[in-house]
Amino acid sequence: MQIDPAGSCGILRKGGERMMPGELRADGKGKGDDGIHKRWLRLRDRFTGEPGYRDEWFDEQCGGCRFWIALSGELGLDWGVCTRFGSPFDGQVRFEHDGCKRFVARADGAFG
Repeated sequence: MQIDPAGSCGILRKGGERMMPGELRADGKGKGDDGIHKRWLRLRDRFTGEPGYRDEWFDEQCGGCRFWIALSGELGLDWGVCTRFGSPFDGQVRFEHDGCKRFVARADGAFG
């Protein structure tokens, strides 16, 4: 795979076939959303239903944090990016039902 020398924001596959930018996106219009979802689930910090999961964590999930920004497309139904300065997850993709010690509830009480 190489960058398209024509500068059309595409990538060339072996043999010169153009890979369109839409194929690289995981926004519900591209390919691979299910695989991405499964792969990212392994990165969770807190697992509901696991021994040691505290009851108070249920109300402190990423999807309800004012610093969680949902992704677009199908992945955005479950996934977003943490923007909380000082969080160990700042700048990382997080599952909406995950959480951390730096949680701050949204003022409007919304989730997701």
